[in-house]
Parts: sequence; structure tokens; C-alpha cells
Amino acid sequence: MKVAPISYTRAAALPGILQHRIAILDGAMGTMIQRYRLGEDDYRGARFAGHGRELKGNNDLLVLTKPEVIAEIHEQYLAAGADIIETNTFGTTSVAQEDYGLAEYAYEMNVAAAKLARAACDKYATADKPRFAAGALGPTPRTASISPDVNDPGARNVDFDTLRAAYYEQAKGLLDGGVDLFLVETIFDTLNAKAAIFALDELMEDSGERLPVIISGTVTDASGRILSGQTVTAFWHSVRHARPLAVGLNCALGATLMRPYIEELAKAAGATAISCYPNAGLPNPMSETGFDETPDVTGRLMEEFAASGFLNIAGGCCGTTPDHIAAIAQQVSAYRPRPCGSKFLSDLLPDAA
Repeated sequence: MKVAPISYTRAAALPGILQHRIAILDGAMGTMIQRYRLGEDDYRGARFAGHGRELKGNNDLLVLTKPEVIAEIHEQYLAAGADIIETNTFGTTSVAQEDYGLAEYAYEMNVAAAKLARAACDKYATADKPRFAAGALGPTPRTASISPDVNDPGARNVDFDTLRAAYYEQAKGLLDGGVDLFLVETIFDTLNAKAAIFALDELMEDSGERLPVIISGTVTDASGRILSGQTVTAFWHSVRHARPLAVGLNCALGATLMRPYIEELAKAAGATAISCYPNAGLPNPMSETGFDETPDVTGRLMEEFAASGFLNIAGGCCGTTPDHIAAIAQQVSAYRPRPCGSKFLSDLLPDAA
């Protein structure tokens, strides 16, 4: 059978960047949205004014009802030095949007989010500093491995095929909207992540377009395991078949608590690039961002990760702002990235590797 030709995007340049310097990822979208103090009417806009469910808090919907807010946040992170910005699509699957009665709008929201990120990247990109839009695929509020009923361990509120179909629809919207790569992030259930990876493989086979993939898990506590029970090393071995451009950890922990786990992952993952974007420390309701680390603290902690040779991509998760990202960018700029192979290029573009 003749193999369909594969086309490659501008993101083919990204593996080379990761070999020569530490790339900078953006920070928390939700933290920034909170600063705008949006109300129910802002989330609804004119289009969803009569919708039958409360929509405040559905940050993903803002790409349709308040796109100027999302575009402004993207630009603030790019101005702070981010090489890669994530689309505002953490919960933009039909599975997640069903909680708001908006499942039918998932594809449209993903396209809109990708176009906003793409436009911001195009505005800030230069010949010597390209910018990349990463299509974010979050974990969904339903988990395929864990029972929602403590009295029935075998119960499930979602299955693999439902997740696969939802992720396929999301990824297609992101691809159609112009993203450069995919980021499967904040993984607390590896089976959910496998559904996303399967969907991405299907989409890229169907479309004939090959984009790099970054996979990022979440260690939920001091046990050193993700919520569905795997250690960091076991998690890596469960997803390594996807041949990700980078693998990493994000969310749940600040850099101090995340350090042993990112070190473990860096040892386990061989030549694959490592990404890390921790929270700004621990939750602190008295601070402006809701977390206790100031930008200079987060920057110094990430500098230590860079000095230890753990990083190819550095950014921030909950509680981080453009100021945090600027501090990280400045602090890690003097350090070489962790040695890594251009997995994406060597596997998919052998002539260019």
C-alpha cells in the first residue's frame, strides 16, 4: 500500500532550538484571566446570553465571547520572552464542555483558540526568534482508570473510545486553526493520556500532516506518583511509544517539591527533551496570584534546574504570570540545555536530522 505523503510545519525548527538553548514556555492562563475579574455576562457574551447553565469559570469559552482578553494574555507572555504559548483549550473537549452544556461547540472553540495563539505568535515572531503555538489538550474532568464511586471500585464515568473521539475532535480543531505542535498536559491518568496520543496518531495519519508532541504528567503529592498510581519512570515507559519531542512534568507542585521527580524523569527519558513548568510554589490566598512564590523566587529555582542539566523547556503553571516567565527566561538563559536527540527529526525527517 502506498504511504500518503507527510507534510511538515514550521515546528520542524523546534527540535534544533531545544538542542542549542532552553526554550521558554508561557505561564498560567487561568491566573491571568482572574485578573480581569470577569462576570457571568462576560462569559456569556451576546451569543450565549440565554444559555440555560451558569458559564462563569468556563475559561475556554472566552475564545468566543472575550477573544480580546485571551489575545492580550498571549501577547503579554510573548513580550515576556515565551518561545511557546499554549492555546486556551485546557478543557475544550466535548467531554469537559458537556459540564456546561456546550459540547457541540468544542470544535469551534478549538479552532478559535488556535487562531488567537497563531496570530499572537505571528505578531511577535522574528527571523532569529520564531514563536510557536502549542495546542493544549488537558486531562478532562473524567478519568478512565479511577472510579468516581468509592463504594464501587470498578465504576467508570467515561471509556477509552469516548475520550479518543473527544480528543480527535479537539486536535482537529487545533490543527485546522494553525497550531505548530500538540501538548498533552497535566496528565493524572495515563489511560486518558493514551487516548489523546491515539487520537493524535489517528489525526496525523488522516491529515497527512505531522506535528511534534510534548507530553507532560502531574505528580500529585509527595508519593512521587501520578493520581492513577504510576511512578514518574513508569509513566515515561507508558508513553514513550509516542516518540514525543519532549516529556515533562507540570502543575500540582512548586519547583522545590517537583525537583526529585524532574530529576528522575531526566534520568529515565534518555535522549528525549525534558520540559518543566511547576506552579509558583504552594497555594497562598493572601497573595495576588493565589500562590506564594514571587517571580524572582521561581526564577532562581528554575535556574537551579537548568544548572543541574535537567531542562530543555522551562515555563510556569498555576500562579505564574508574565513576570514569572520573564524571570525564568532571564535566569536560565546562561545555561546550556540538557543534551537531547532531535527525536522528532530523526524519526520523521531523517534527511534533515
